[in-house]
Amino acid sequence: MIPKDHPAPLRICLLSYRSNPHCGGQGVYVQHLSRALKDLGHQVDVISGPPDPILAEDIGLFRLPSLDLYNPDDLFRMPTLRELADPVNLIEWLDVSTMGFPEPFTFGIRAYKFLKDKLHQYDVVHDNQSLSYGIRSIGKYIPTIATIHHPITVDRDLAVKTAPTIWKKMQQMRWYSFVGMQKRISRSLTHIITVSKSARNDIGKDFKIPFHKFRIVPNGIDTDLFYPIPGVKREKNRIIVTNSADTPLKGLNYLLQALSKILKTRTARLIVVGSCKKNGYIESLIRELGIGACITFTGRIDHNEFVRQYARAAVAVVPSVYEGFGLPAGEAMACGLPVVCTTGGALPEVVGDAGILVPPADPEALAGSITRLLDNPEQAAAIGRAGRMRVHKHFSWKRAAEMTAEAYREAIRDYRRL
Repeated sequence: MIPKDHPAPLRICLLSYRSNPHCGGQGVYVQHLSRALKDLGHQVDVISGPPDPILAEDIGLFRLPSLDLYNPDDLFRMPTLRELADPVNLIEWLDVSTMGFPEPFTFGIRAYKFLKDKLHQYDVVHDNQSLSYGIRSIGKYIPTIATIHHPITVDRDLAVKTAPTIWKKMQQMRWYSFVGMQKRISRSLTHIITVSKSARNDIGKDFKIPFHKFRIVPNGIDTDLFYPIPGVKREKNRIIVTNSADTPLKGLNYLLQALSKILKTRTARLIVVGSCKKNGYIESLIRELGIGACITFTGRIDHNEFVRQYARAAVAVVPSVYEGFGLPAGEAMACGLPVVCTTGGALPEVVGDAGILVPPADPEALAGSITRLLDNPEQAAAIGRAGRMRVHKHFSWKRAAEMTAEAYREAIRDYRRL
């Protein structure tokens, strides 16, 4: 029996239009937040588009059918006529065919159609950044809250800026055309969760949303998954980065330029956890710099190998131009690895004084800080210990779930008053 002074468990519906468990932070967010909410005693169901998130067995998962046109095993396939007879599928296919990104929009429609007769089963609906018109429709009937991890306008503006030709710039503008919808829906919401003060400030400014609508709930770091491995020796001059290779926002190009400078005075090896797009910008830059022999792309690896890569590295680098939170920095810190990262977005809030901070888009500063840590293993070890202590003190998923549940209750109270 629940004590009278203890809040009743909530029935939560968590929506996530794209929750890749192996790439990007949204899949990690859904996986760990749902688990932590369940551990607090709440009922949690997840409604997802492809690819499916990885969830605990006791959490309900409802997969919404879609054309799944971004599936790497069948990329941009041609749908059947039977599939295109569905108006939502037709919209999705036409949008992709004209270089758009329709998934947030179409997911919202499908989620509304799926939920409209089931909303009585839940106390609150939590949207994980689809910010689509369907979410606004759901919000008319049930308390609804959304997480915005960072302002997508930052991605758009950088992608357009770095596109090499006018045609490529137009393609990027077309791809990010869903941003207008997300701005409008964000402004219509009464309650928004974001993961850092930096993200709140930038979202509020770019989306024109007053700060009082936001609740800041930092992400957690799962220290049962990310930890130092006893007996594995750190390898001298071994550098690791976990960012997406061909995403300008992640700044891998600046780290490659920094590595080129480092290699002029010493040997070093860069391990990139991920893949390199064939004939893409990063592959071209590596050839131009002549540093391919010193770089290893791991491709997709399982979690045990991922943590082992952290254990073998001497330094982790997060070269992002912007991060709404910065999970790679926190995960490396949890493994006791010294971190060099930029001041882009919320990274200083995550790293604090337990890492080395440099300006974004500055290969010279990156190279200098990495070199200093490689040359001073005792300092590096001390920074690694401080980072691990900071993660354990400030970034747990239990704390994130408790703060999220309080944001839910506030949204429910305000909805009932209205």
